[in-house]
Amino acid sequence: MNRRSFMKRVGAGAGMLAMSGAGAAAAKRNVILYVADDLGTDMAGCYGNPVVRTPGMDALAQDGVRFTQAHCTTASCSPSRSVLLSGKHNHATGQYGLAHGYHHFVSLPNVVSLPVLLREAGYRTACAGKFHVEPEPLYHFDEYLKGDAPVRMAEACRAIVADESEKPFFLYFCPTEPHRPFRREGSAGIAPADVVVPPYLPDIPECREELAAYYGSIERCDAGLPRLIQILKDTGHWDDTLVIFLSDNGAPWPGAKTTLYDPGTRLPCIVRNPFEKKQGRTCDAMITWADITPTILDFAGALKNPEAFHGRSFLPVLVETHPEGWDEIYCSHTFHEVTMYYPMRSVRTRRHKLIMNIAHPLEYPFASDLWESRTWQAVLDRDIKVYGKRNVDAYLHRPEFELYDLENDPDEVHNLADDPHHAEVLRELREKLKAFQERTKDPWIIKRKHE
Repeated sequence: MNRRSFMKRVGAGAGMLAMSGAGAAAAKRNVILYVADDLGTDMAGCYGNPVVRTPGMDALAQDGVRFTQAHCTTASCSPSRSVLLSGKHNHATGQYGLAHGYHHFVSLPNVVSLPVLLREAGYRTACAGKFHVEPEPLYHFDEYLKGDAPVRMAEACRAIVADESEKPFFLYFCPTEPHRPFRREGSAGIAPADVVVPPYLPDIPECREELAAYYGSIERCDAGLPRLIQILKDTGHWDDTLVIFLSDNGAPWPGAKTTLYDPGTRLPCIVRNPFEKKQGRTCDAMITWADITPTILDFAGALKNPEAFHGRSFLPVLVETHPEGWDEIYCSHTFHEVTMYYPMRSVRTRRHKLIMNIAHPLEYPFASDLWESRTWQAVLDRDIKVYGKRNVDAYLHRPEFELYDLENDPDEVHNLADDPHHAEVLRELREKLKAFQERTKDPWIIKRKHE
């Protein structure tokens, strides 16, 4: 589908949305964006995990749309949140790494963010919990609410939701769970023997014990969602509020967070459009967090310049299970902590993924919390050679290109970049990556020109 056809479809979809439901055209269009912290792939009941208890996500999925191919564009907190709140890849926002402490990465002054655009469109904006992008004026909210436990955070937001102002609200709700250190308040406890060890992790006692604690932290994160939903219902705003639940990046283990492998980027995303009658479905559109800002602006009737974003609104395809034209995504990672320089770019189709490791002669760096994890320390102490399904040395030392056939190798361990039978696929995907870098004005394209 070409860009012009897509924009016509967006306009038609938005028009249908405005006319759907009795009185919907006159209703407020409130928005809640609920962002979990380090919630990994398939770590919820509605995503197939039989152990972890996530009644909030499960209920939202029953009354909304569950995406099966949703991806962050970079598996690192501050960079990912800059993408969520700008609709642009982090190599364009300048938020290359973490914002806090001595890392001190900040976005470029030309970034125009979602809360600023919504405020200009007449919205009240509030950020509850984790902010973690800089500088604040570029991402300014009218109100900031601190908090720790997600349930208490949700209750603190009641006044914002209940406010009878004529202005609609945008609530950016960001718990610190399930980020390390894992908190288990309110959890009944899960036995290490009962957890599901994903294929990218080693099935060793230390990993199982950490996963059990992680599940408890996931349950704590999830607990804020049903409370927010109940507050929406109590205040009469369940029928005029778009609710989006997602995570900033993958689980906090080596092999997921900070990588462009699927465990790092493929994440839960559940969306409930209050004006859509067809709920309780799945959608396999390949979307990224660059699509979140244009989607919310589209819902708010404030998407004035779609071409300004690297993403696009997926609002029109919420009614479809297998929409056309959503079969390709791009990711871009450069830093996490300031000491972790390892720029990567990737293109992923339904069948293949190509990762370009721009600084491939370097050893792959570790986030401090991942290095210090009991799981990784056990691998080092016992000189374990295979981590999940990947050779430890292959994880640490990567070639310039990694090409995977996701249909036959979903765990991304058999690199086909040097396979002559895949030379044409490699060439096509390399050209796509080059075009992506040019289109998004990626500063790292200079290496192509010099080399």
